[in-house]
Amino acid sequence: MIIALFGAGGHIGRGILNEAVARGHDVIAIVRDPARANIDNPKVKVVAGDVANAATYSKAIAGADAAIASLSGRRDADAGLVPKYAATLLEALPAAGVKRLVWVGGAGSLETAPGVQVADDPNFPAAWKPEAKAQADALDIFRKSKANIDWTYISPAALIEDGERSGQYRIGGDQLLVDANGKSRITIPDYAAAVLDRLEKGDKPRQRITVAY
Repeated sequence: MIIALFGAGGHIGRGILNEAVARGHDVIAIVRDPARANIDNPKVKVVAGDVANAATYSKAIAGADAAIASLSGRRDADAGLVPKYAATLLEALPAAGVKRLVWVGGAGSLETAPGVQVADDPNFPAAWKPEAKAQADALDIFRKSKANIDWTYISPAALIEDGERSGQYRIGGDQLLVDANGKSRITIPDYAAAVLDRLEKGDKPRQRITVAY
């Protein structure tokens, strides 16, 4: 499979890149600054591109089997870029012949009770709220979109962190998944495994799901 990966230089993006390469996929990594991304692998073609400007990468990804986007506005200190990126990709990917997209979403919009979201908790860090809102806005854009692409928005657990790859995880919908101890967590390698599993199986199209232990 040829996968166009946006955000390969980020923390979660790098985990997804490693998982994709380990599974034998060819990756087109679209990054703003190739030197900064520091990706050196014969299975990876690095392309300098700005996700907001489709002209910088449309030819490079033409005919790719699928795309994965792991994006944030942190580098520009502007969380509001996230839903704009979603809207751009929903237009640019089908135009390039890409019919499948997995989006690395946020956990803040998951429900902890009917009508109550993770980000509504008074203990939710204020510094995280702009990004949580931006990811919720991106989800809304996906759900309203009529673009000719099978997207899947994958929210991680409340806590996603470095750790081992077990290959085990549970899949949920719009509700936060917690374990027997009431904790919601997953490692980046297992999150990456869930992302690649969705691409390879082609399941959960036009849905938001979540993955956690």
